[in-house]
Amino acid sequence: MSADLEHIRQVMREADCLHTEAEVEAAIARVGAQITEVLADSNPVVFCVMNGGLIFAGKLLTHLQFPLESSYLHATRYRNQTSGGDLFWKAKPEVSFIDRDVLIIDDILDEGHTLSAIIDFCKHAGARAVHTAVLIDKDHDRKASADLKADFCGLSCVDRYVFGYGMDYKGYWRNAAGIYAVKGL
Repeated sequence: MSADLEHIRQVMREADCLHTEAEVEAAIARVGAQITEVLADSNPVVFCVMNGGLIFAGKLLTHLQFPLESSYLHATRYRNQTSGGDLFWKAKPEVSFIDRDVLIIDDILDEGHTLSAIIDFCKHAGARAVHTAVLIDKDHDRKASADLKADFCGLSCVDRYVFGYGMDYKGYWRNAAGIYAVKGL
């Protein structure tokens, strides 16, 4: 185990900081203000996509200055790997959102397969409207569809394997205070 843990530590030592903690916190506050402007009167249900969305959602919720219900869902394609596979539901939403606006909060919009599947799930299950907020939008041309964009986005980043603020490297470093890119990935 110590060899694996040493590798995890080495990844952080060698990582490139793409966005500092201060930059990320400012982006979260800006996204919170934008969401408040759009959704303040809609009585939304806010879903955090676990595990990646946990830190972003927790910090973002404190900037949403209106009544809302919050819950979570857990769908993943990564399962502690560095590349995505099939969508796997660990926990579907438990709060009713029929005829209500839904806000999905996730860590990153990469290729968008997971987020797209969650949006479709909410629409087919009766949501009036589905809005999305992501901390990071990865800049590349491999999105699940050309028109898939987050309604609210904190920051963009280069097409590298990133971690921090909820995003992980092999299950680790979700707790990193900043957005980092793995050396060589």
